[in-house]
Amino acid sequence: MRAMSDLFQNTAAKVTEYTAKDIEVLEGLEPVRKRPGMYIGGTDEKALHHLVAEILDNAMDEAVAGHATVIDVELGLDNVVTIRDNGRGIPVDPHPKYPGKSALEVIFTTLHSGGKFGGGAYKVSGGLHGVGVSVVNALSDSLTVEVARDRKLVRQKYSRGVPVTGLEDLGTVQNRRGTTVVFHPDPDIFGPRARFKPGTMYRMTRSKAYLFRGVRIRWSCAPELIKEDNPTPQSAELHFPNGLTDFLAELMEGRETVTPAVFAGRQDFPDDMGAVEWAIAWPEDQEAFFSSYCNTVPTPEGGTHEQGLRNALTKGLRAFGDMTNTKKAANLTAEDVLGGACVMLSCFIREPQFQGQTKEKLASAEATRLVEQAMKDQFDHWLSGDAQAANALLTHALTRADERARRKADKETTRKTATKKLRLPGKLADCSRSIAQGTELFLVEGDSAGGSAKQARMRETQAVLPLRGKILNVASASNEKLRANQELTDLLEALGCGARDRYDDEKLRYEKVIIMTDADVDGAHIASLLMTFFYREMPKLIENGHLYLAMPPLYRLTHGGKSIYARDDADKERLLKSEFKANAKVEISRFKGLGEMPPMQLKETTMNPATRTLLRVSIPDVRTEESREDAASTARLVERLMGRKPELRFQFIQENARFVEELDI
Repeated sequence: MRAMSDLFQNTAAKVTEYTAKDIEVLEGLEPVRKRPGMYIGGTDEKALHHLVAEILDNAMDEAVAGHATVIDVELGLDNVVTIRDNGRGIPVDPHPKYPGKSALEVIFTTLHSGGKFGGGAYKVSGGLHGVGVSVVNALSDSLTVEVARDRKLVRQKYSRGVPVTGLEDLGTVQNRRGTTVVFHPDPDIFGPRARFKPGTMYRMTRSKAYLFRGVRIRWSCAPELIKEDNPTPQSAELHFPNGLTDFLAELMEGRETVTPAVFAGRQDFPDDMGAVEWAIAWPEDQEAFFSSYCNTVPTPEGGTHEQGLRNALTKGLRAFGDMTNTKKAANLTAEDVLGGACVMLSCFIREPQFQGQTKEKLASAEATRLVEQAMKDQFDHWLSGDAQAANALLTHALTRADERARRKADKETTRKTATKKLRLPGKLADCSRSIAQGTELFLVEGDSAGGSAKQARMRETQAVLPLRGKILNVASASNEKLRANQELTDLLEALGCGARDRYDDEKLRYEKVIIMTDADVDGAHIASLLMTFFYREMPKLIENGHLYLAMPPLYRLTHGGKSIYARDDADKERLLKSEFKANAKVEISRFKGLGEMPPMQLKETTMNPATRTLLRVSIPDVRTEESREDAASTARLVERLMGRKPELRFQFIQENARFVEELDI
């Protein structure tokens, strides 16, 4: 108890020692050096390059405001960055609130100072918080700023946010104006090994040139920093008259798109509130990206301007679908329309609000309305001006909507059955082996054939799933019909491996999947429908060698005590000549179907691995040019024979009818 009492007394003594002298007040730029993460997001490589972005944003603000036309960005060998513009130049006259200090020194040494608060100097700008250059100054062990203004050139030097010289008068200049900032990041903050990357800086610089058509940016880098395997140029002049359209064209080079032309444009906001520019493409490969900017500042986390674009395009495509009587278009979402798109969006607005100093997300509520209204009419005109492209885009979005609905249904099914015992179709006669190795699933047509197969099978390794009649043709059916089809649902549950992008070969419950249908025209049709299902829904199952066709006999040839089975008419004629004497009276029996074949004969001819014949179904490998062409040819043939256009099937029949010698009717 005494020890406990001493502990409380010591604790109380410590508490009472907390007085006013313990309150630390950080003045000037000390908070930046103490907590750099609050201002540039950290001290890593991304934060290091954010220093360049802050200075470059200020130069871009001069260009967007119409005062600068050229910006120079230079990376030196000693990790020194130089950024120069030909704008108005930062004011250098004494500041009225800070006697003895120029406006230049106030801007570089005081947080929340600058010409972008009142809105008089800049209508739109990327630097809004008045901390950009002062933060760079605080986090640089050396920084020099030169200002050419009113034909006078002045200079001031700083170190870690503190002036090391006064405002130096460098004399008169005739053909120079603007601001030049030269800085070196402080190794005490970023570490002695911190280095700017030429590629990162070049891409940043290039994107700024794309974002504002009126600026010309000259990039240069010390030749020693360019590596042979690095595509970054040592020097370049960046100017793009078509803005984001040029940017997207470069990024999309060589890629096939859903629509022949990109949807691109520019629109001013009403009441001189700013403007928006965009360029959008829908690639066939659906490798998407969404790059957005506000006042030339990247917004990688999106924001309200992105929401305005999504609203405009979603509502516009819905309206087009309604105009063309496409009922399903009313259910389209922004993800359906833009999920696979490559989007470039840039807006300029007055006094934007960002989340955080690093400005990675736009929060201005009015941006949603401004961007949506500006883009909606132009998107409507673009759709109505090219019906073929509009229909292609609508079909593309509806396909994505079908995929979304399917994923949702699958997720709900998984959630419902996750805690229950695996549910298998009622008609499935499963094998007893618990692992997939060595097991087989026979897909048969109808309960009659299923009954014979169940009696003929090897119970440990062979499972049987009867399917009722001809299954749905998945090449010409919608996803809704596919999900509603009980036969295909049973098949998917029996296999257990999922379909399309959710296919998992390790979850396949059987090593072989064997299509076993009657050896007649109807049986061939059912086999074709099943192969189409696997080709469209589970191509990996075929590629990995799991799909087979059984070869049941069509005839039994009997003479005396000898019985031989023939697969088809050609096989029958061959066996009659090779296995029996010429004058022998051979009894020829034709099987009407597997259901009428005795189980022992079915086992002997079709199901017993020791005596049967299987055909493995394969599709061309796409690793060589020749096989890629074969794969494309296969896809075209499947679409022609099994797809939604009956005229293609009719054309195929007309082209090939002359080759038919016998009809099995």
